[in-house]
Amino acid sequence: MSQSATQGAPQEGGAAPATGYRSTKVRRQRVRAAWIFLAPMLVTLVLVAGWPLLRTFYFSFTDASLSDTGRAALIGFENYLVYADGAWYGLLTDPVWWQSVWNTFYFSIVSVSLEVVFGVIVALLLNAEFKGRMLVRAAVLIPWAIPTIVSAKMWAWMLNDQFGIINHMLMALGLIDAPLAWTANADLSMWAVIMVDVWKTIPFVALLVLAGLQMLPKDCYEAAEVDGISPVKVFFRVTLPLITPTLLVAVIFRLLDALRVFDVIYVLTSNSTNTMTMSIYARQQLVEFQDVGYGSAASTMLFFIIALAVVIYLYLGRRQLGVDQ
Repeated sequence: MSQSATQGAPQEGGAAPATGYRSTKVRRQRVRAAWIFLAPMLVTLVLVAGWPLLRTFYFSFTDASLSDTGRAALIGFENYLVYADGAWYGLLTDPVWWQSVWNTFYFSIVSVSLEVVFGVIVALLLNAEFKGRMLVRAAVLIPWAIPTIVSAKMWAWMLNDQFGIINHMLMALGLIDAPLAWTANADLSMWAVIMVDVWKTIPFVALLVLAGLQMLPKDCYEAAEVDGISPVKVFFRVTLPLITPTLLVAVIFRLLDALRVFDVIYVLTSNSTNTMTMSIYARQQLVEFQDVGYGSAASTMLFFIIALAVVIYLYLGRRQLGVDQ
C-alpha cells in the first residue's frame, strides 16, 4: 500500500516545470498582445515625430537656409563647433546659446519646485472635507484650462508698467512707490514669467497629487489620530512617502514642459536675452535669421539636453524608490 501511495503521489518539484512553462507562455502572449496594440501608435509616432526629428538632425549638418532648403550642402559639425582663422566658431561657442541654456534650467528648476510645493498644498486643501468642495475643485482647474497664449497675453496686460492692474494694486497697498516694468526689467522679467507659469500649472500638479491622496489607505491615519501624532509629522512620515511616486510623475511631466518652454516666455518678453530659452533661441535662428542649419543644430542640442536631463531624473527617481533594473 505504501508502494502504491508512493507511486500515486506527485514527485517533489514535478509540477514546477509545467507551471513555469504555463506562466512563461502566458507572459509571452501578453507581451505579443501588448506589441500588437502598441503597433499603430508606434507607427503614427514614427511618421509624425520620427521623420521631422531625423530631418532636423540632417539639417544640423548642412548650411540650409529657410529660403531654399533643397540646395543644402553638408558641412559636417561646423554648425556646432569649427576652428577657423585662429578662433573657434559655432553653436557651442555662442554665449547667447549658453545664456539660453542657463535661463532654461533656471526657469525649469524654480518653476517646477514652486509648482510642486504649492500643488501639494492645494491638493491637501482640496482633499479635506468641506461644503462646496466640488465647486472649489472645478474653480481651481480654470488656470490650467485657459490656453497658454491667452493666459500669457492676459498677464502681459496685467503686468504692464503703465496701465497694469498689478502695479496699481501694489501702489494702492503702499508696497511700491512707482510702477515696475515687470517684463522689461532684467531683474524682474524672469521672475515674472516664472510667476505666470506657476499660476497656470499649479492645478495640474494639484490634480495629480489629489488623485494620489485619494488612493491612500485610511488605516494609518486613524492609527496616527488615536496615538495623538501631530498632522505635520503625519504628513512628513506617512503622506509624503506614500505620494512620492505620484510626485515623480508630476515632476517628470512638468520638467518636460518647462525645459521646452516657448509660448509663455515669448508672449511676455519676446526675444529678450534675459529670459531667452533654448526653444526661443532655436526659433530665432530658424525664422528671423533664416538659418535652418544653425537653428536645426540648436534644436538638436535642445533635444539631447532634455533627453539627458530626463534620463538622469528617472535614474535618480528609481534609486530613490528602490526600483531594481
